[in-house]
Amino acid sequence: MRLPGTRYQEPGWEEVRKLLGQCSLAALRGLDAAHPDLEARLEHYVERMMDQLTAQRHSARARAAGNGYGDTVHELAVTLVVELRARPADWDALCAALADGPSGDALLRKKVNDMYAVLRDRVDADNYQAACGRPCSPNRMYAYRMLDTAYHDVARLFANWRAHRAQVGAILGREIADGADPIEVRQLRTIHDCRAEWILRWSASMEHFGGGPGPLHTRSKRCASLKTSPDRIAAMLREIGDYEQLSANRDEDWLQDLDDASVWVEDYWRVLQESESAATPGPDRILEAQQDALDAAAPEPDPVPEEADPRLETLALSVSLPPGYVAQAVPDGLLAAEGLPVGLAVYAKLLGPDDASYPDAWRDPATGALPTMQQLAALAEVSLPTLRKRRDAAIARMNAAFDTKRGRDA
Repeated sequence: MRLPGTRYQEPGWEEVRKLLGQCSLAALRGLDAAHPDLEARLEHYVERMMDQLTAQRHSARARAAGNGYGDTVHELAVTLVVELRARPADWDALCAALADGPSGDALLRKKVNDMYAVLRDRVDADNYQAACGRPCSPNRMYAYRMLDTAYHDVARLFANWRAHRAQVGAILGREIADGADPIEVRQLRTIHDCRAEWILRWSASMEHFGGGPGPLHTRSKRCASLKTSPDRIAAMLREIGDYEQLSANRDEDWLQDLDDASVWVEDYWRVLQESESAATPGPDRILEAQQDALDAAAPEPDPVPEEADPRLETLALSVSLPPGYVAQAVPDGLLAAEGLPVGLAVYAKLLGPDDASYPDAWRDPATGALPTMQQLAALAEVSLPTLRKRRDAAIARMNAAFDTKRGRDA
């Protein structure tokens, strides 16, 4: 998602977050957490972070694209650390969270991620306000991102509506008859075409179809004011779409260079005359920025994906799987709850070890196929017969779930 002035709202943020978390673990080791001077501790932390980020600047993650404006992950991370130095309140909140006692690496990284997640929305909210002249809070920036995510999920469901007939019907507010193609599926081409009522019904349908309440139907007050304001949702969707359409032309040639110089001069004088004619008499006045309920609510950190278990990573290395395999090879759908070894064993049983539909993250680079049953059994720390039993039980549960859903749809 892009908005005027923002730099941290695109998918590259995930890599920025991981780089900041990795460097923060090293920077916080040996830092005197009991030092009474919080500002001195912040100075020490920023210096250590700069050293760590400089050491990582040539890594593949640091050199990756962080957004569509040409900023790398390393550049965005450095900028955010500099912003932290200028906003010590976020550092004070982290120190208060760490004052409870020593934390493990996973918990420490989560607290650091929470701090930077709130900080990035504050930075982008300030830059948006400077670019547009309209008030914007971290909560409003979160709401923009939530609506953009909701639109993409609705578009995904519409694109494969036959497989999600019941949920698409709930989003549209009517049942979809057999043999009838909903016209809304063809109408939804961009975020401009997304309706506010679809977003509200999508959020309401998540509890039944997604396993948990949608973002507009949780107990959090972060977006509570949007639940009863479809007009504001529609306006925010239009704003995202307008800037998306505007910024999509950034790579095109500057076609106005073809114009004659005299036309430029005429346009220049015409604009000046129109500006003078439309000017308000008297001195310039800057209107006071007004806040609403969405801006006033306290910011909450985004949920952070769980880090891979280091023990599983060690087991993966012991069976000749590449580093980071466990963190990337995550089964989806009904098999997500079964765990990595059992989930991949089910796929190998049903589709074979080398089906074309498998993502590269699931494959063993040495063979180009799924790991063998012996590798998966070692990864699960069970014997091969035990893994086969768990695999067959998972297949039975999956078949039962499909039978139940088929009976409910009938």
